[in-house]
Amino acid sequence: MLSFVAQRVAKGVIVLLAIVVLNFFLIRLAPGDPAVVMAGEAGASDQIFVQQLREKFGLDKPLPEQLFIYVKGIVTLDLGFSFRQQAPVAKLIGERLPATLLLTLTAFAISLVLGILFGTFAARFAGTFLDTAITVFALIFYAMPIFWVALMSILLFSVTMDWLPSFGYETVGANLSGPAHVVDVARHLIMPAMTLGLFFMATYTRMTRASMLEVKRLDFVKTARAKGLSDAVIQRRHVLRNALLPVVTLAGVHSGTLIGGAVITETVFAWPGIGRLMYDALLQRDYNLLLGVFVICSAIVLIFNLITDLVYRLVDPRIEFST
Repeated sequence: MLSFVAQRVAKGVIVLLAIVVLNFFLIRLAPGDPAVVMAGEAGASDQIFVQQLREKFGLDKPLPEQLFIYVKGIVTLDLGFSFRQQAPVAKLIGERLPATLLLTLTAFAISLVLGILFGTFAARFAGTFLDTAITVFALIFYAMPIFWVALMSILLFSVTMDWLPSFGYETVGANLSGPAHVVDVARHLIMPAMTLGLFFMATYTRMTRASMLEVKRLDFVKTARAKGLSDAVIQRRHVLRNALLPVVTLAGVHSGTLIGGAVITETVFAWPGIGRLMYDALLQRDYNLLLGVFVICSAIVLIFNLITDLVYRLVDPRIEFST
């Protein structure tokens, strides 16, 4: 297993460098010039001032030289300096990353647990009213856009019922600590996490149901039933365990999509994560900050993919690590 992990890490580093190069050129191809934007905000649009800004930020150098300087910094774990925020990129991302991880991991857990649970019940009672109700419930949340669900959640649970706070990470000015702070953050987390998690929950519900119905028709399930095993044991130990492999694969793929969905969720709920930071950096043409967020998000996705491969072995011990 150690050899497998080492090779995957080495391949992941190569993939990450390729992503860095690709994102570097894609951002440079986008319309807009950071120097022009900053000059316009400063109220000085003359070419001399714009040229001075380009020289200060290194934008006057040829693209290959800019790329070499940036990749050299990435190799030495230096994500650069944000001239818009006047702070190191690593510091800015480090301040926002815990909030994003809290949101995405909570949403991921909600979607996976509820998706497998509802999918199991739908497959267990296939063709009944319960199966139809779960299927319709899943399709509704799959069809609705995340931003609309977020806005309706705020309107219902915050504005109308006043049950939950509508925005932010914690109550501003409360200065809470200990258990009170944990409860406060949890109350702010409920709506963003549920909004993001329900969309993926619908996908896992459908996948679990279809996979379990397919496994139930296999010969080893018929053999287990012929041996006199109870239906609960067959469903739990034989059907569900073998049906989880496609769900685990899909969950690994969705790890990157979760971060993308977090951009919308964090914007609507004013959640102070890197998704909101990336959105602001895009509007401000903050190249270094935008590239830094891309690098961190890409690294997180690669780590999730590696974890997915390791989970395969836990779900099905027959799978061997191949280098």
